[in-house]
Amino acid sequence: MSLYDLVVIGGGPGGYVAAIRAAQLGLKVACVEGRGALGGTCLNVGCIPSKALLSSSAKFESLSHLAAHGIAVDGASLDLGAMMGRKDKIVGDLTKGIAFLFKKNGVDLIEGWASIPAPGKVQVGDDVFETKNILIATGSEPTPLPGVEIDEIDVVSSTGALSLANVPEHLVVVGAGVIGLELGQVWSRLGAKVTVVEYLDRILPGIDGEIAKLAQRALSKRGLKFQLGRALKSIDKGDEGLTLTLDRVGKDKEEQLQADKVLIAIGRRPVIRGLGLEALGVSVNGRGFVEVDERFATSVPGIYAIGDCVPGPMLAHKAEEDGVACVEMLAGEAGHVDYGTVPGIVYTDPEVASVGVTEEALKEAGTDYVVGKFTFMANSRARAQGETDGAVKVLATPEGKILGAHICGAHGGDLIAELVLAMTKGATVSDVAAACHAHPAMAEAVKEACLDAMGRAIHA
Repeated sequence: MSLYDLVVIGGGPGGYVAAIRAAQLGLKVACVEGRGALGGTCLNVGCIPSKALLSSSAKFESLSHLAAHGIAVDGASLDLGAMMGRKDKIVGDLTKGIAFLFKKNGVDLIEGWASIPAPGKVQVGDDVFETKNILIATGSEPTPLPGVEIDEIDVVSSTGALSLANVPEHLVVVGAGVIGLELGQVWSRLGAKVTVVEYLDRILPGIDGEIAKLAQRALSKRGLKFQLGRALKSIDKGDEGLTLTLDRVGKDKEEQLQADKVLIAIGRRPVIRGLGLEALGVSVNGRGFVEVDERFATSVPGIYAIGDCVPGPMLAHKAEEDGVACVEMLAGEAGHVDYGTVPGIVYTDPEVASVGVTEEALKEAGTDYVVGKFTFMANSRARAQGETDGAVKVLATPEGKILGAHICGAHGGDLIAELVLAMTKGATVSDVAAACHAHPAMAEAVKEACLDAMGRAIHA
């Protein structure tokens, strides 16, 4: 008999949720984590600390806009150390919370870095644990840029950008994706000049183009500078700081940019090194992702993989859904993840939220569709709060089936949930529009966008 029914390698959102769900289903489970704290990248150096800093920096930045509300604030100052301390406490409390959940559910925590010497065996240090099944949930790490050394002091990844000792005078962010924009806005709010350099001619690749333009316009109003269509060639360190050499894409022209800090945020890549997968014969694709089937099974029986180390959206909540579905199927139950209804959110101000297909994808596929839009400028709650940037955009079939929904606006990450549920349950734009939405509320914009898709918006 195996010692464990399942050993999960990795204690991030996918791994720890899978371990807890497996234990709830009656499996004897262990989770291996070498970081020294549970929660993975998301909790320790990703989603949670960045949202803590976004929240704190938003409060600081808002002080300069309170005069319109009849509120005068004098003598406000920034204590960056206290702000970082608050962030670290939130992270610490949440990691301890996961450890408590492990004890509550009977999950064994094995501390250390794991490898798989053979199917059914997981090695941690000198110890080898036997198990019927192995679940790889090792997550991802920042993608490096060839020719650029990340020292986490002057040239930083997202990890270093979460713990700078001082507010940079000029921070250059390389990459206009989710991570770059979120962390760029944190430091912009705290007083840094922030320039975002992007290879493409737009920000937020993969997001609906119209919504991305609204986001860029709003972020520009809030202080971020954008240099699009530029490729970073090199970073040189000198007495005066950092000199970036940029190529104008397609124009055979070089430019230089001075900075004192540079954040490299060009994406993330799976972490699978050190596991011994090649020797085991586990199939890995050309981009370094573990290949799995619809049951999350790899090419080696008894070894499964989920989350950021397999193809699909690299999102914490997607990893959680993967983990739950995988272990439920292992336990003989039905498990399924609908990747067409996995939302993505950018927690900038304004927030950007998306689910389903973009208008560009529908055009490329030749799909017949209708569009419904409603701007927050026409929403009474948004006016009252002074949060009028952006809009809700809904894409549907002529019959009303929702194909995609995209939001740029305050609380967009919360508002998208209604449309995710609608898509999941097969509700149409008329179903959403027929539901009574409280007034005054930001969610009325969702109702109005659905009404607009039907050609009968009231307030547009």
